[in-house]
Amino acid sequence: MAIQTLFGSVASEPNLLDKLKAGIQKTRSGLVDKLEDVLSGKKEIDADLLEELEYTLITADIGVRTTQDILERIRTRVDRKLTADPHEIRNLIREQILEVLAASETPVHIVPTPPAVVMVVGINGAGKTTTIGKLAHRFLGEGRTVLLCAADTFRAAAIEQLEIWAERAGVKMIRQKTGADPSAVVFDGLQAAKSQGVDYVIVDTAGRLHTKENLMAELEKMRRTCQRVIPGAPHEVWLVMDATTGQNGLEQARKFTEAAGVTGIVLTKLDGTAKGGVVVAIASELNLPIRYVGIGEKIEDLLPFEPEKFVASLFD
Repeated sequence: MAIQTLFGSVASEPNLLDKLKAGIQKTRSGLVDKLEDVLSGKKEIDADLLEELEYTLITADIGVRTTQDILERIRTRVDRKLTADPHEIRNLIREQILEVLAASETPVHIVPTPPAVVMVVGINGAGKTTTIGKLAHRFLGEGRTVLLCAADTFRAAAIEQLEIWAERAGVKMIRQKTGADPSAVVFDGLQAAKSQGVDYVIVDTAGRLHTKENLMAELEKMRRTCQRVIPGAPHEVWLVMDATTGQNGLEQARKFTEAAGVTGIVLTKLDGTAKGGVVVAIASELNLPIRYVGIGEKIEDLLPFEPEKFVASLFD
């Protein structure tokens, strides 16, 4: 099994499934264990059972739309006499969750000539800076060189935080003073990456959701700067979302998706919530692929997201 990167495939880590299983233990308890409680001892699929299933799926943050689709599929199968056994429901739900996650998957943009530019967006507190440090560490592990670009010039703390992660990951960082034009920092970063032959540039951006118009204008200006220096850049725009915010994060995600042309999601703090079902709601309602999931504090606790492995670690 291989993992897709912006420069082609790399071998999948052998212990990925074990790490994922440990990281989503709370979601497993909140979803699969509760499903099994609901289904245990049931002899028939009736209205009461379907109501209990609906409650279980919605409280695990699977999302209203996906929950309704799952229940509709169960009803149809019962009506057509294709199933009458409550114990088959678990597999039906497993299949449908995998289907939803697989449907939103798209291949990452392969970059023929470095540098590959990844713009990282998201509100403050979602774990954006930490995620950038972990991404840098992961890209280094693929044998690539990385440069961080501190384009969140709005908060002094953001630049300092990123500097700490750059040191921790062992990568260089381009910065200017607080209050500088973010696009000027992007310009400097991309020029430096080109002249130094760097493989990846990861651009940090301001996490404030002030008015959507301002956000859109600022991000759009940064995108134009990227394209001017490196045609086709940014190659990926990843939105960092905090899994513990569950459904509340979806509305923010919609705004950023409209403003920034988001191409994928990095879901953080998945280990800290029983509502990891939000993975399914994101895929279903935003139709965006999840690229990585954060399952802990350590620098190596950012894993590439693979629908089959995620569903297997939940249900198997």
